[in-house]
Amino acid sequence: MIYTIYMSNFSIKLEKDKINKLKELFKDDIKQSNNQYIDTFIQNDDITISIYTNDKVVFQGKDAFVYASGFIDKQENRQAGSDEVGTGDVFGPVVVCACIIEKEDYPYIESKHLTDSKQLTDEYIRSIGEELINRFQHSLLILNNEKYNEVHETNNLNQIKAKMHNKAYINMIDKGYNIPSEVYLDQFCSIENYFYYLADEKQVFRNIIFETKAESKYPAVAVASIIARYAFLVTMDNLNNKYHIKFQKGAVETEKIDKQIQYIIEKYGKDELKKVGKWHFKNFDNYR
Repeated sequence: MIYTIYMSNFSIKLEKDKINKLKELFKDDIKQSNNQYIDTFIQNDDITISIYTNDKVVFQGKDAFVYASGFIDKQENRQAGSDEVGTGDVFGPVVVCACIIEKEDYPYIESKHLTDSKQLTDEYIRSIGEELINRFQHSLLILNNEKYNEVHETNNLNQIKAKMHNKAYINMIDKGYNIPSEVYLDQFCSIENYFYYLADEKQVFRNIIFETKAESKYPAVAVASIIARYAFLVTMDNLNNKYHIKFQKGAVETEKIDKQIQYIIEKYGKDELKKVGKWHFKNFDNYR
């Protein structure tokens, strides 16, 4: 089922224990309803919830799915998820991937030990990357350094990530993919800020469950992180070949990074720095 992008309602059938939990959680917001088919009617400034006598529950409001997400069964269902890589690296792109996991994918995911990309070696990710790209429906966005530096002049890093994640989901809808009801994002800012960053976007995908460390909880996020890491590594390979250097990953090895910056300046000129690195890192302070 594909939900409308500007989602204002979400319906789900819940078991009695979850309905009781829902009633208890919103007990101060219970209102009277004249609809004979509604068992309990809940309303406040942010959300309207109608609990029907057949145990169907309808959430209404701009963040309807956010409110409903806590009551969705998360055990081996179809799910989508997204993650980003490269934000902590001085050199190289920012990559965001969103992907979809089907129920039948779980044995494959377990057999291939697909977990958070930070728990896997780059060698293993290189060996499995193309296979994952060919197997899973996904959307992959690669923001190269030159474009990143241009966008960063008017957008902070979290704004950039929010817009890339949103675009990844919009792309999957545009491709005609059947987006699952469970969509997880590895949370990097508050929910309020995430949607604030998207205020000027023409299309906003809202059916998202935000969780920290989601890549270690949900296979869809884990696979997305691996595909993103693979794309990052391939892009870095291309940069290495172009500039005849093996760029340092991360941001910790400051001395090595500074030497590589000097190498680029001496061999290719200062203007080339914006094509290989993220200009806001302190390593570039003396060259702006």
